Order: sequence, then C-alpha cells, then structure tokens
Amino acid sequence: MRYTRVRVGGRAVWGRVEEDSVRLLSDSPLDGVPTVIGTIPLAEADWLPPVVPPVFYAAGMNYPRHIEHARLLGDKAGVMPGRPEAGYRANNALTGHGTAIVKPTGVRGRFEAEPELVAVVGRTLRHATYEQAREAVFGWTIGNDVSARAWQHEDRTFWRAKNSDTFKPMGPWIETDVDALAQTTTLRVNGETRALFPTGDMVFDPYDFMVEITRHITMHPGDVLWMGAESTGQIEAGDTVDVEISGIGVLSNTVLAEPDRPPAERSSHTHPKGSTP
Repeated sequence: MRYTRVRVGGRAVWGRVEEDSVRLLSDSPLDGVPTVIGTIPLAEADWLPPVVPPVFYAAGMNYPRHIEHARLLGDKAGVMPGRPEAGYRANNALTGHGTAIVKPTGVRGRFEAEPELVAVVGRTLRHATYEQAREAVFGWTIGNDVSARAWQHEDRTFWRAKNSDTFKPMGPWIETDVDALAQTTTLRVNGETRALFPTGDMVFDPYDFMVEITRHITMHPGDVLWMGAESTGQIEAGDTVDVEISGIGVLSNTVLAEPDRPPAERSSHTHPKGSTP
C-alpha cells in the first residue's frame, strides 16, 4: 500500500494512492483501518509531507563513502562510528512533493541535496529487540536533507543549516510493501544524475538505530528516522531536484531564491547591542 497526506479544501487529509487516483481516508492508517470517504485524480493531488512526526530523528553520517569523503576534507565527523547515534531535525523544515525548496538570501557556498531513505515507525517501542524494530516499521518514504554547509560549519548546532523552512522535503507517500534496503537511491538535478548508490549500504541499518534509540527514548507511531546519504549534490535556485528510491517512488522539488524583503521589514526585528527587544 501507498499512504500519503494531501491538501483538500484547505485541510490535510490522509489518502491511499492508487494507479491514477488518491482515495481519501477518514483517518490515519497509523491509528487503525480507515474508511474511504472520497477520491481525487492523482494528477490533481496537492501533496503534503506524508506524515508529521511526533519526533524527527536523523542518522547523519551513516554511509562508509560519505564518511571517507568527509575525512579527506578534514571534517572531524569523518570517523567511522562505533555505534548508531541519532540526532534530531525540526518539523518546520518539512515540505511535500512538488513544493519549492527556498534558498535563503544569506546562504553562501555549498548548498546541497542529500537523498535519504526514511523509516516511518508504526508501533510504540521501548527497549526494542532487533526483530521488534523490524516489525515496528510501518513503511518507507523518501527525504531530501537539504544542507547549507557554511552555516553548518559556522554555527555550534545545525539549527539553521539543516532546519530552515523547506530544507526537508519528504514524500510523496509511505510505501508499506518494499524491501527498502535492497533498493537503489538516485539523486538527479535537472535530469542529470549526481548520486547513485545502493540504499542499504549503510554502517548501521534502521533497526540498529531503533534498538539504540529505544534503550533511552520511547518511539511512537509516526516518528520518522532519516538514514543519511552516501553522496550529495550541489543545487541552486532554478534547479529541479529529484530523489528516487527504486520500489518507493520519486520525490521532486524545485529550488527558488528567497525573495528580497523591503528595508523596513529587514530591520524591524534587529536591535542595537544592549537594547531590549
């Protein structure tokens, strides 16, 4: 099955994706077995992120070639991890298939797309075994971990480099019937292949991460775990970015430059040193 969320009449509605239509559902399939309440043509779907996660986990450096590339660049993160350690991303950065990635005016240098497999959790988990983690995955979707590298190196955290609005396209749907780790991940920019790698060629797989996370943190239905990328691709305003994972689908987004703001608006939230906001 393929499940998604679409905007209908200004509100978010769950749907089941068919060959040429989206069957609108009464509720989330994560909560039970919803009923069909309507249908829209597939071509008219206004795609939303297929789930809004209670917690948004991210694996980070999790492919050997990505780690080696970072090591050669002198990045302190270029070290093979000894155990699976997840970080977090912000829901405000999520956007759906067919929407725009907005490149902020302050971004300089490397502005990159990272094609990622995303696991969607379907059960509450605490102290999970490896097999319990496998059984708890509801399905799989696709993510594009857009990253502003200068900000990533300038800031103490990833707060804007990874989490700015629209920096996390996800979708177009959740595929429940696929061996996700046996697939191939492809990144294309304007139709040109920029990255191609076996999806499952990871240091730690999703279930390893879920076992480690649930030793300390309860995972809940709808949580997502982004699994990292083997390689990345530079993107610019005007580009079309496609992330394809065979057996799941294609996530496609355009890149737009952030519009200039009027001078008064730019200065309205700035305060001299020592002043009170």
